[in-house]
Parts: sequence; structure tokens; C-alpha cells
Amino acid sequence: MRLSRRLYALLSPVLLLVLSAVLLPNTALATDMPSYDLTLKNGTLTPKVLKVKAGEKFIIQLHNAGNTPAEFESNSLRKEKVLAPGVKSFVVIHPLRAGSYDYFDDFHLPDARGQVVAAE
Repeated sequence: MRLSRRLYALLSPVLLLVLSAVLLPNTALATDMPSYDLTLKNGTLTPKVLKVKAGEKFIIQLHNAGNTPAEFESNSLRKEKVLAPGVKSFVVIHPLRAGSYDYFDDFHLPDARGQVVAAE
């Protein structure tokens, strides 16, 4: 039992260091990406249109400001995220070709719809 505790005590800092080295570069890269805010509030999406640059990876920062659950969903972007009331989250969108990509709040259809418009 003493050996396993010693081994654990020795390996824990090493494992933490390895995980930090693997995860921190990804975090640094994520902050370099353009970010766009999208608020979902009881069936209202703000803004209705997100204008982004085609060919560029970006983040959509999601905030459910309503008092009911919301679901950001986009078939064309292949993304889906459920948010409890008051929750903030994000989705990473890979580079898009120029065009329009629909998104919606699946819990508040048919009115809660918007578009990502990617332009050169």
C-alpha cells in the first residue's frame, strides 16, 4: 500500500504537467479566434444574423438569458447545444464557405430562427 501511495504522489505532478502541456496550447489558440455573441431569451435570438468572414474558424458565445431551457441547433453547421436558464456556453465553428447557414432554438420554434452569413 505504501508503494502505491508513493507512486501516486510521484505520478500526480507529472500527469498534471503533461495535461497542462496538452491542453494549454489549445486554449491559447481558441482565444485567437474571432468570437460572436448570440443571446437566446424565451424564443428570441439576438442577433438574428451573425455576419462572419468566410474561410475563418470562429466561436459563437451562447447565453440563455431566458427563464426556460434553450437549444442552439444548426443542421448546416452540424452543431447542437442545450442551455439551462442563465447558462453561458460556446460552440466552435470550422471555416465556412461563403453562404448562409440557418440556426434555431429547437425549444421555441417556429419563431426562434436566425442565420450565420459567411462572406469573403
